[in-house]
Amino acid sequence: MSSLYLHIPFCSSKCQYCDFYSGVGSAAEIAEYVELLQQNITLLKKELPQQSPLTTIFFGGGTPSLLSPQQLNALLATLRQTFGVAATAEISIEANPGTLDLARLQGYRQAGVNRLSLGIQSFDDRQLAFLGRIHSGTEARQAFAAARQAGFDNISVDLMFALPGQGLPDLERDLSALLELHSEHISLYGLTIEEETPLAARLAAGEFTPCDEDTYSDQYRLIHQRLTAAGFEHYEISNFARPGRRCAHNLAYWKRRSCLAVGCGGHSFYETGWGERWLIPSDLASYRSQLATGHNPARLLEDFDRQTAMKEYAYLALRTADGLARDDFAQRFSCLPEEVFSAALNSCQPYLLNQDGAWRFDLAGWLIYDHLISHFL
Repeated sequence: MSSLYLHIPFCSSKCQYCDFYSGVGSAAEIAEYVELLQQNITLLKKELPQQSPLTTIFFGGGTPSLLSPQQLNALLATLRQTFGVAATAEISIEANPGTLDLARLQGYRQAGVNRLSLGIQSFDDRQLAFLGRIHSGTEARQAFAAARQAGFDNISVDLMFALPGQGLPDLERDLSALLELHSEHISLYGLTIEEETPLAARLAAGEFTPCDEDTYSDQYRLIHQRLTAAGFEHYEISNFARPGRRCAHNLAYWKRRSCLAVGCGGHSFYETGWGERWLIPSDLASYRSQLATGHNPARLLEDFDRQTAMKEYAYLALRTADGLARDDFAQRFSCLPEEVFSAALNSCQPYLLNQDGAWRFDLAGWLIYDHLISHFL
């Protein structure tokens, strides 16, 4: 597998909860940025001449659906001319329902995008306003219907839970609306209040009360129950898929496979040695100047040794339903998980399943994943 991520750091407006590198950009700024991405792709290919054709491509952000179909097509054309793109490649774009119409979606589909990740977040207009989203529940449904009309048969929907004032009946309504869409994939995220976001400032000012742990747990269990009963596979802490519809690009991350990145704020991972992680700094002026002088804007963030590689491998694998597979671990590191993580596995026993040659967290374990995984780190 060969994967590439393109970071598009522009939005129509900044959501209240978002701490990703993004900001409001003009049409001229977005057009210039597309040219910078093309330069970045060409430069990266020169440094990696043996890189095989891409099997997954992911446009993330930010709001990648601010790109016109022509701009997206130009970027895909550059990728085809440099790295090459496999005929069966999964090509995904994140999209805000408030930026979409049928013509734009048809243009994306004609350009070669075959997977749409739709950031609905909620069908409750009051919650959407609280989150700072630019669309309504009705517009979210219309965007999904337009995507189907445009020919998308692989659509993922993002939904948030653990929202302030959201009770189980409210979540039930959101889940029912979600299931009526019959999407192929669903990502569910509990609201997190990140530092230095507008939402954090509002919390400090006492404008709302965050969700408590018991409510979070009840909502997470309800989500699991409703979606698995509807035929979805809960294949990662926050992700559900119809059979055969797991996100191949994200699986590359969770399986610790190489994934290239271009764009300001992008992270690359290379399987070289025990692994290297590179970061393109979140500084558009620096990004522009580095590319103008023919320099790779990426900087080495972490160079793994065997011990840190094993820890990260376990950390990522235990996020997934496939779990920490003994044979895969042994093939990579020439030892077994229980030889390296004996104390950690014992500490997590009440929440661990050891089946079919793999260690997995149960649902209760996923609920306290951050606590349990600390034993491995």
